[in-house]
Amino acid sequence: MTDVTHLSLTEVASAIRDKRVSSVEVTEACLARIERHQPALNCFISVEAGDVLDAAKAADEKLARDPEACGPLHGVPLAHKDMFYRAGKICTCGSKIRRGWRPDYTATVIERLEAAGALQAGTLNMVEFAAGSTGHNEHFGDCFNPWNVEHSPGASSSGSGSAVAARLVYGAMGSDTGGSVRLPAMQCGLAGLKPGYGRVSRYGAMPRSYATDSMGPLTRTVRDCARMTKVIAGRDPKDGYTVHVEVPDYEARLEDNVRGMRVGVPTSYFYDAVDAEMEAAVMASLDVYRGLGVEVAEVDIPDLEQIYELAQVGLKAEASAIHEEWLRTRPQDYSDGIRGELESGLLIPAVRYLEAQRMREPKMVEFVERVFGKVDVLHAPVSEDAAPEMADVSPGNAERAAELMHRVARLTRPVGYLGLPALAVPCGFNRKGLPLGFQLIGRPFSEARLFTLGHAYQRETDWHEKVPPLQ
Repeated sequence: MTDVTHLSLTEVASAIRDKRVSSVEVTEACLARIERHQPALNCFISVEAGDVLDAAKAADEKLARDPEACGPLHGVPLAHKDMFYRAGKICTCGSKIRRGWRPDYTATVIERLEAAGALQAGTLNMVEFAAGSTGHNEHFGDCFNPWNVEHSPGASSSGSGSAVAARLVYGAMGSDTGGSVRLPAMQCGLAGLKPGYGRVSRYGAMPRSYATDSMGPLTRTVRDCARMTKVIAGRDPKDGYTVHVEVPDYEARLEDNVRGMRVGVPTSYFYDAVDAEMEAAVMASLDVYRGLGVEVAEVDIPDLEQIYELAQVGLKAEASAIHEEWLRTRPQDYSDGIRGELESGLLIPAVRYLEAQRMREPKMVEFVERVFGKVDVLHAPVSEDAAPEMADVSPGNAERAAELMHRVARLTRPVGYLGLPALAVPCGFNRKGLPLGFQLIGRPFSEARLFTLGHAYQRETDWHEKVPPLQ
């Protein structure tokens, strides 16, 4: 068999279920790869080798005893951004403040992944309190991109992108408020879903913004992403913002015919300052869709500059409210850049914040009617450029970092504010060998259509099969 760490999540799940390989063998292979590459990538905050091996042994015993009781992720090692709570386990949120904190309850998405048979190999590095767009973290060390360790892995789910791309685990949960699943997915050459608002429970995850937080998976393929999303999606009584909307069998819908589907190309905003190599790769992906019989058409979109500004106001105000007590009592325990960002939200007038919240629904309705009245999905770059160099976005280079971080998140943040689902899909590399990618944006609860179109593209291309050149 091929090196098991190079199989996709769905492939290794099938191999374990068919007993072509054991969960223990898979887990040992992942742990060996983690040991080899963690020193260079620093994508883990904790590696739980003993616990995950015990869980793998139990998974193999259960499969032998009662295979019908085994779920769709049975025996598969995952790891997650260190902001998803597990009762009795340390959850740092990438911070000094919570370095030794142990919650007494477990996040709903973690409970659902465990019920599906998934294992957890450890916790993954992240930007402190999910408050940034690069892989920097002064408390646990910076996280690096496996395609080139001089470049950002994307953030704030930096460890999730790095670990999955490096083939250390088969999938990872991240959070996306303004792009923190889609950006590391693109910058590390992965598929990553920001579910629509209300589709996936946020219970038991450290909040960044009450109004726009979204929890989603990063995986090697769109099929893997569809399987993980099916497991975690659906109404949760513990999160009153989740909705009673049917969760489709996303994986079963992957082979739906895409001929005749309508894909829109925005005529403004998304290409205003995009890098030439990014634009070329994204435009080439549209040719693949045309070859599949998809209708590609330009579409006018609402003013996203205004929506970006509204998103900034809402995010900053809510983040500051969440951290207000610690900002008063433990300001010295934040890194300087994160503290400054959080403190700036304290200066936002209530009138501005309420305006940002009041405008969310009408802006979403306007966007949906204007765009999805003409096309089925919107197709656009994830970011204006490939992953920036870590030195360029270093907290010590504040002015340059602020400029680049705005460029990095400019194309993802408005979608988060609108609460729409968006799927990042890899579509090539630039001349430096860094991944490039597009996002498919849909109307509320249209994740199935995004997966179908993303998978159709991956059937025709092999970008998702490329592996970082790790030594």
